[in-house]
Amino acid sequence: MLAGLFLSALTSATILPGTSEAALAALIASGDHAIWLLVLVATVGNVFGSLINWWLGLYAEHLKHKRWFPVSAEALDRASRWFSKYGLWSLLLSWLPIIGDPLTLFAGVMRVRLLPFIILVTIGKAARYAMIAGGATGLSNMFSG
Repeated sequence: MLAGLFLSALTSATILPGTSEAALAALIASGDHAIWLLVLVATVGNVFGSLINWWLGLYAEHLKHKRWFPVSAEALDRASRWFSKYGLWSLLLSWLPIIGDPLTLFAGVMRVRLLPFIILVTIGKAARYAMIAGGATGLSNMFSG
């Protein structure tokens, strides 16, 4: 179960589809694991997925013309300008739908150092999963009692 949550969180941070929020909520509702452990596993999996994006970003200049590459050259240029404008701290928003995953890719394009990347992305991802866990716990308590 924990491995499934990890893989779901990892794929959710990449271009592959994932349902980490639903997996986390379902595991919380089951009551089989400590909530802190579930949040930790989801966070680590999601950060690892973001690291894949960062790594792809490092090589984006070489890959951007490949058919399978998930971002168009125009979108890559536009996002690079946005990232240059808002900078490193924008990685705290890496948890957001739609813009979060590209942010981690563009961090690689912009050659953000690995340690600041990991710290900021982990803060954002952990906060998101903690909020989801809080909401899932509240809902579970509401319907079970």
